[in-house]
Amino acid sequence: MLFHTWPFLLFFVVVYIGLWSLRGTRLWLPWLLVASYFFYGWWNPYYLVLIFYSTLLDYLVVAAMDRCHTKNGGSSGRRRFWLLVSIVNNLTLLGFFKYADFFIANINTLLDLIRVPIQLIPAKGMIPFGWTYLLPVGISFYTFQSLSYTIDFYRGRIPRERSFIRFATFVSFFPQLVAGPIERSSNLLPQLYRAPRFRWTNLTDGMSLFLVGLFKKIALANYLAHYVERVYDQPQSFGASALVMATFCFAWQIYFDFSGYTDMARGVAQAMGFQLMMNFNNPYLATELGDFWSRWHISLSTWFRDYVYIPLGGNRGGGWRTYRNLFLVFVISGFWHGAAWTFIVWGALHAVGIVATRALERTNWYNYRVPRLMKQLAVFVFVCFAWIFFRAETMSDAILIVQCIARTGWSDPACPWLMLALVGSVWTYQFIHESKWQTLLEWPAVKVGLAIAMCVYLFLCPSAGGEFIYFQF
Repeated sequence: MLFHTWPFLLFFVVVYIGLWSLRGTRLWLPWLLVASYFFYGWWNPYYLVLIFYSTLLDYLVVAAMDRCHTKNGGSSGRRRFWLLVSIVNNLTLLGFFKYADFFIANINTLLDLIRVPIQLIPAKGMIPFGWTYLLPVGISFYTFQSLSYTIDFYRGRIPRERSFIRFATFVSFFPQLVAGPIERSSNLLPQLYRAPRFRWTNLTDGMSLFLVGLFKKIALANYLAHYVERVYDQPQSFGASALVMATFCFAWQIYFDFSGYTDMARGVAQAMGFQLMMNFNNPYLATELGDFWSRWHISLSTWFRDYVYIPLGGNRGGGWRTYRNLFLVFVISGFWHGAAWTFIVWGALHAVGIVATRALERTNWYNYRVPRLMKQLAVFVFVCFAWIFFRAETMSDAILIVQCIARTGWSDPACPWLMLALVGSVWTYQFIHESKWQTLLEWPAVKVGLAIAMCVYLFLCPSAGGEFIYFQF
């Protein structure tokens, strides 16, 4: 059920009316849970078995850890055992459904190379109902969300949630279930203790945020996708300029697509009275690669920081260990995005970029002598280059695109002026947003004018609907 479709609009109206009708009773939370499970089951009813199992196991694991703490005190070996159960269970589920075919295919390739007459069976043939024929939507997101709860409880940062219904609602909260942001229990769970109060400002601000996200998805991301798909589906048929243009457009397509989803998710939640974390903060205005990752997919970046980078040692232990930890985190992050070598290379490129520029970005010369615009363009060019590997269907396609950009002619393609004008308008808005003229964007006339312009464009926009890019992750 996509946010920008009529079924979701009808679904949300029913959920919204039901939520406010039940807010004076104890049924509002079960209603929200049923709505979230209905939303997720709309994709595939079998997915409900998976999310229910994952939720129930982590709920019981934390209960077991709590009993161990009560009886023995401190971080006993039993508590570590139950934490390990949660980690292994969540990563095994994620590994089987998302990565089994990748590992099996690569093992089979290796067996062919060393001429061993054995072939492993693909995971798609291992279980019934066709579960592995399609990656369970949202599994990467709710697995990390549930896992963060068990780790935070083990660390003593949050109390145990005794209500299974409340915990299940936290894991399956439908606005952010399938593509984030990846919420922390310290932020979302406390909001589920009391029925939200109705405020007109929540409704109007939420719907305004939803409109912005809808515009990003329909008017921008889907429009850019036409050009990107045409070029990247047959990269051997195009020259350097078309490939560069398509890569530039994909950089903005994925930003508009994913941040558009996040805006719609946050808007839906805010309309109901819930606050979700910001997930994007004008990432293409970053002046450093580290700055880019503090602005892009913030909920995932902070998740890897808190649950992978810091446990590995973070920046403690000297420069070499810091660089090792950074490299591992970015490679793992790349693999999280997809079960393919292209995603691993994409993560490794960012790792190399972070490691290579980390010392430079801390010098006075870089911070005070290099013009801000030059730094922003340098970061944007590097990020676009890495996007080639993220978007390419195969490693051979990615290498072909890089070679074509470096070797082939630069004859102009048919320039999509409207596409460039739309991207340029958004980029200009973001530059103003982080400049001394920021207050201009707060003028009521400007806000209303932008809202009207987006509504008019959406009404006239020829772009068709489509799934969000991050649903595949």
